Amino acid sequence: MDMQLVVGGAYSGKRKIVKQSCENLILHSAYNGDEFSKWQTSLKQNSTFVMEGWEKWVEEQLISGKSIDEVKSFFIEEIDKLCEAEKSLQFPFYFIMLEMGRGIVPMLEKNRNIRDVCGWILQYAANKAEEVYYCWHGLARKIK
Repeated sequence: MDMQLVVGGAYSGKRKIVKQSCENLILHSAYNGDEFSKWQTSLKQNSTFVMEGWEKWVEEQLISGKSIDEVKSFFIEEIDKLCEAEKSLQFPFYFIMLEMGRGIVPMLEKNRNIRDVCGWILQYAANKAEEVYYCWHGLARKIK
């Protein structure tokens, strides 16, 4: 099974939808303080690997002084590595990604940069995903 993507706004029920869809979840989450670069240490056989908190990981990269293009390239390369790991390890991966702003442009440049990079990463992940679900009010609709 190729990578699955669940996207939606904050507190829209994305994690709940994933938990209902699979067993033996391994959650690698920026919200729990998990470092993005350590995703490989979280992998466990016979489990479903879930990554969430991409906007926090993007923010960390931008705060560290990397350019928008460097951060975008880094995450695109990492998504490719994650997809390759999924194929070689033969167990499912889910990405939970936040839909940010619904078209509203943040006033602060820092927040605009986070939103922009997350948008590009989300587009890339949606293209790579076998299935994409949009979650709203705890309901999920398959859009790919």
